[in-house]
Amino acid sequence: MGDVTTLATEHRTGRRRPELAAFLRSRRARVTPADVGMPPGLRRRTPGLRREEVAQLSGVGVTWYTWLEQGRPINASGQVLDAIARTLRLDRSEREHLYHLAEVPQAPDAEDPSGVLPEVGPELQGILDALDPRPAVIYNARYDILASNAAYRDLFFVQEMASSGRRNVLWALCTVDEASCPLVFREVELPRMVAQLRGAYGRHVGEPEWESYVRDLSAASDTFARLWASGDVVRPGPHVKTFRHEAVGEIRMTSVSLSINGMPDCRIVTYTPADDLSERRLAGVRDRCHPLG
Repeated sequence: MGDVTTLATEHRTGRRRPELAAFLRSRRARVTPADVGMPPGLRRRTPGLRREEVAQLSGVGVTWYTWLEQGRPINASGQVLDAIARTLRLDRSEREHLYHLAEVPQAPDAEDPSGVLPEVGPELQGILDALDPRPAVIYNARYDILASNAAYRDLFFVQEMASSGRRNVLWALCTVDEASCPLVFREVELPRMVAQLRGAYGRHVGEPEWESYVRDLSAASDTFARLWASGDVVRPGPHVKTFRHEAVGEIRMTSVSLSINGMPDCRIVTYTPADDLSERRLAGVRDRCHPLG
C-alpha cells in the first residue's frame, strides 16, 4: 500500500511540474518590459519578459528561476512565489494556481494578510434564506460560521458563539459540556469533523491563522488535542447526524456540502430531515421559535 501511495504522489508531482513550467512561460509572455518600467531593448525575439528579467525583478537567481520554469524538482518558498507573482502581475486566482502547482501551502491573500474572514454577499445570504425551513450555513474549512439562515440559528447555539467572540462550530462543540451540546454521538461525530479539518489543514500548513487556531483549540480542549494527534484524515461527504433540541427531542438530519465559486475552502452545508419523525420535530422547532410565522 505504501508503494502505491508513493507512486501516486510521484505521479501527481510529475504532472504538476510540466504544468507549472507551461503556466510560468505563458504568464511571462504577456508581460512587456514597459509594464514593469524597463526599456524594450533591441533584438527581442520573444514576446514578454526574458527569464533573466523575471529573475532580476523577483530577486532570485537566474539559474534557479530557469530551473523552476523548466519544471525541475526544486523547492520554492511562499516568499519567493509572491515575488514572482508580483513580477508576472498575477491576479488572485492565478496566484493560487501558482501555489498549487508549486505544491506550496497557500498563504493568506496578499491584500488581506490578517486572515480576516471573507464576507458573504447578499446573493449567497439569499440562497440560505430561500432554503428555510431547512437549516443551512456557510462554513470555511476551519468551521467558522460565515452566514446562516433562521432555521440553522434555531437549532444551534449561534448566539452563544457570537457572545463568546468565536463563531466557530468545531470550537463550540469541543468546549461545551456534553449535556448542553446539540450534537448527539459526539464521540463519533467529533473525530470525523477533526479528520476533515486535518484534510483541509494540509493545504494551509504554516499559515498563521491556521497554526494559531490549532494551537489555541488544542489548549482549550483535551478532546480536540487527542483527536488532532491521531493524524486521521477524511473528506467531507453526505452524512446523517443526530441533533437534540430541548423542546422536541432528537432530530436526525442528512448534511450535504456544496462548494461555492470564488470562495475557495468555503462551502454551503444544508441539513435535511432523515425521516418523518425528524421532519415533524424540525417543524416543531420552527413553531416554537416563530409562533406567528
